[in-house]
Amino acid sequence: MTARTPETPDLNARYGLNPPHSEVVQACRMIEPGKAMDMGCGGGRNALYLGQLGFDVTAVDANPNAVGMLQSVIEQEHIQNIEARVYDINEAALGATYDFIVCTVTLMFLDPTRVDAVIADMQQCTRAGGHNLVVAAMDTDEYPCPMNFPFTLRPGQLSAAYAGWELRKYNEDVGTMHNGARLQFATLLARKPA
Repeated sequence: MTARTPETPDLNARYGLNPPHSEVVQACRMIEPGKAMDMGCGGGRNALYLGQLGFDVTAVDANPNAVGMLQSVIEQEHIQNIEARVYDINEAALGATYDFIVCTVTLMFLDPTRVDAVIADMQQCTRAGGHNLVVAAMDTDEYPCPMNFPFTLRPGQLSAAYAGWELRKYNEDVGTMHNGARLQFATLLARKPA
């Protein structure tokens, strides 16, 4: 696996983006580069990181301005292994197979009636032996969600959705969003049976 070296430019910092999600960084210590999907890519913080590690990345977001920002970085840096496009994740129609699908801090912004279909589509579009990484907000009796997201997970809901997959990591811990808000997250790194 290609590690970022001091000579590798930190594109996130150069373009004023947050660092890649810490769970993406950790997952990439276990996963060899391959074909990746970044769902809800925003400005591209995870996509750029994955691209620098050697993944061939498709990055999607419903926000054309965010996709445009990432496309601008791709063009300025002459990046060949990242494709950015506008896509409504609620459609649940990825239409390709991936080795690694990243969906961090995205599910909570989706139409609640479409989340099950989105997860099923992610699973179907993951090759045998491939991985899904999901980080999503929860709303529990012990830790009510302080933000008014359209969708939040209940305890055990995400792990139940991945029954039959190898859970390489799973927790439901309290964490801090990049905007400083503290809330409970479900974090899952799961491997599809080969």
